[in-house]
Amino acid sequence: MKKKRAAGVFFSLMLTAGLLAGCGGNQQGGSSSGGNSGGGGGGDVIKIGANLELSGGAASYGQSIAEGLDLALEEINKEGINGKKLELVKVDNKSEAAEATNGAIKLISQDKVVAIIGSATSTNTLAQVQIANDNKVPIITPSGTSETVTVKDGKVNEFVFRTCFIDPFQGTVAAKFALNDLKVKKAADLIDSASDYSKGLAASFKETFTAGGGQIVAEEAYVAKDTDFRATLTSIKSANPEFLFLPGYYEEVGLIVKQARELGLNIPIMGGDGWDSPKLIELAGKDALNNTYITNHYSSGDPDPKIQEFVKAFQAKYNKAPDAFNALGYDTAYFLADAIKRAGSADPVKIKDALAQTKDLQLVTGTFTVDQNHNPVKSAIILEYKDGQQQFKTKVNP
Repeated sequence: MKKKRAAGVFFSLMLTAGLLAGCGGNQQGGSSSGGNSGGGGGGDVIKIGANLELSGGAASYGQSIAEGLDLALEEINKEGINGKKLELVKVDNKSEAAEATNGAIKLISQDKVVAIIGSATSTNTLAQVQIANDNKVPIITPSGTSETVTVKDGKVNEFVFRTCFIDPFQGTVAAKFALNDLKVKKAADLIDSASDYSKGLAASFKETFTAGGGQIVAEEAYVAKDTDFRATLTSIKSANPEFLFLPGYYEEVGLIVKQARELGLNIPIMGGDGWDSPKLIELAGKDALNNTYITNHYSSGDPDPKIQEFVKAFQAKYNKAPDAFNALGYDTAYFLADAIKRAGSADPVKIKDALAQTKDLQLVTGTFTVDQNHNPVKSAIILEYKDGQQQFKTKVNP
């Protein structure tokens, strides 16, 4: 999924973009921006794309990002940008890397968007990187946290950005929390063997945890879509860990936590932002989630006025509290809109340059500056689950 395609293959794909679009992402329509344009920046609209997991295993993330995007665009389009409105074209990558590739080709070659927001996962974002660089159209992932999304083999992917922090930061924060706050010395980790996200968090957790005097007593893996984890959890339990690091996605994590508690593995369990979905509580159960923690991008309970203004607007539109992926989608729209405004143009290259020059931009998930690797420098928070509710624990600065 991450291998670079040869130029000839890519141009062949471009020639068949219409066919690919037919079996790739399903267009979900645009925003009520008014009017159509012959291109990404023509007429009275600027077309931007959203290549998201609207169905499939990671649908909860993609749908949440889409909700945040829609709210932000409603607000942005009240005043417009440089006299124009933003029009959002969505494609559903079905939580599959191949469909994410097809979706990017469609958005660029057929819909003529000036930038793409998405995907939600690192793997599906990586599937678009070469397309973005080759076509000089910026891509911004709201939640793809793998380092390789923006930097590969020491080289920055010029047209790829993100609004979330990166895996090493999450893994480091989790390890320091385990050592310093929970006072544990023996940990186990359980990862999704096919997930760049899961492996990245686990690697940084292990490095920081062992450097701080901790010991990894068990390392196990599972395969996405598995449903029975009892044998693996029994093996972990036999190693007598004091803590389990579980950096995965909610679909498997919910079942793993539930089965761990059923087996009497009642130690603290911690993961990353991949846990953050209402479906996690449905899968694991409220009681099983007690004594579990996650690193995340924001908390709706944070009293910061900007956060509470967003929470109020989101609840008014959707009649529910916004999760971190809602907030990241919302912030990504504003991040892009700010760059378009400063670029004074709908030229994708100028937008890319403006994105890279972003400094001290105040968003819901933090005030950040884009660093030399196209990552935002901002804080992370730790949340604890208590009776099925996320509670703010602490904030960690970079």
